[in-house]
Amino acid sequence: MSGAADTERGGARGASGPGDSGGAGSGGGEPAVGGPDYGRLFRLDGRRVAVVGGASGIGREAARALAAQGAEVTVADRDEQGAAETARLAGPGAAPYPLDVLDEDALGEAARAWGPLDGLVVTVGHNVRKRIADYSAEEFERVVALNLRAHFSLVRACAPAMAARGRGSVVSLASMRAFQVEPGQGVYAASKAGLVQLLRTAAAEWGPQGVRFNAVAPGVVRTPLTDQIAAAPEWYDAYARASALQRWARADEIAGAVVYLVSDASTFVTGSVLTVDGGWTAVDGRYAPSV
Repeated sequence: MSGAADTERGGARGASGPGDSGGAGSGGGEPAVGGPDYGRLFRLDGRRVAVVGGASGIGREAARALAAQGAEVTVADRDEQGAAETARLAGPGAAPYPLDVLDEDALGEAARAWGPLDGLVVTVGHNVRKRIADYSAEEFERVVALNLRAHFSLVRACAPAMAARGRGSVVSLASMRAFQVEPGQGVYAASKAGLVQLLRTAAAEWGPQGVRFNAVAPGVVRTPLTDQIAAAPEWYDAYARASALQRWARADEIAGAVVYLVSDASTFVTGSVLTVDGGWTAVDGRYAPSV
């Protein structure tokens, strides 16, 4: 998300058991006799979805929303206590799984434990808000590692099993900063733009096997990661005024986009970016004249 404070959203473990349910992100084909059942368009009953970075914020609300639609949700995060709380809030179909997304061996182990997933949602991320000249190499590496490499590694670990059975949906959290920047957001914006292109390439490579890849690009969202910015009245008000809706988003307002992209409501959507920014990028955050 844009405007994130100098903190991280971060990865963990916990898998639903194996099985061959559902068809989230299936390759399509002929509808059932009598046409589609629109009453179940967003239902995810029996489908297995891992939400990586689900201990708080958007990840937590996405996990809760997916579980409410019937999904068996693995809440993966390095914050074990937060992941356990999310699983509790999501209900009996959810389980926590401790995971460090920068540990390649742990990612491979998690992918094997989870088995073929119907959906993979990756919300991990990090921001250091500094001008480019003030960035250290270590800060650059950390932002890119969590905003890009972790997503790459999770796709590489989980997508082949999806492809082997011909279906699956991968959703990553990008940001409107992939398209619109401001001073102090250069490395964050570059990493999010890279993530969008990574997902588009994955969509091209795994599309023939029925696996879909999409990004959700939020605007400014009230989460623990943005508390530092939201606590500054001038900053908070300026960001609120910049969107067409004249306010910040709540984390639960991003969850619907995730459910849509994991569900059968989006079986012909891949390589896309769903922007959920209150119209910020549409109006470009500019002054609105009285003319």
